[in-house]
Amino acid sequence: MGDVLGYARVSTGDQDIAGQDLRLTKAGAIKVFSDVRSGKTMERPGLNALLAYAREGDTLAVVRLDRLGRSLGELLATVAMLKERGIALLSLEERIDTNSAAGELVFHVFGAIAHFERRLIAERTKDGIAAARARGKRPGRQPLDGDKITAALKLVQAGLSPTAAAKQLGLGRSTVYRELDRAGISR
Repeated sequence: MGDVLGYARVSTGDQDIAGQDLRLTKAGAIKVFSDVRSGKTMERPGLNALLAYAREGDTLAVVRLDRLGRSLGELLATVAMLKERGIALLSLEERIDTNSAAGELVFHVFGAIAHFERRLIAERTKDGIAAARARGKRPGRQPLDGDKITAALKLVQAGLSPTAAAKQLGLGRSTVYRELDRAGISR
């Protein structure tokens, strides 16, 4: 059995992180890592430090699951990463402990939800593309305008730089360079 490591996060400095620390310590956490960050930022140095410190067999303890992730997707990704590394999860409010058989079931349910969410996204994408095609749209990158490419090549041969030719014709600079290479024209 590994160590219990606590993770506390508050969104702003005026929230009480000491309360989370106390609850996590009472739950057996030997060390508590914390972040005081706004919900908008993805950077969580406290969680990163905990993950660097944690070893297989350890348990990550949180007061509530929303401390681990701001969205279901972020929470599911974190839970999947914990399972992959052999780190258990303990959530005090939701009474989830993946060291138990029932808690292990929660890991599987989280995995099933993540799989279900990925499938829904894929199906919606396919449905959206089919609907666009039915309306006569062609999803994806549009084909290059052959006249513009020919004009760009002629401008470069006439002495204009590939960058200037691209800008003048509304083409990407890398597109002009690629087409010059294909045509065997030195710049």
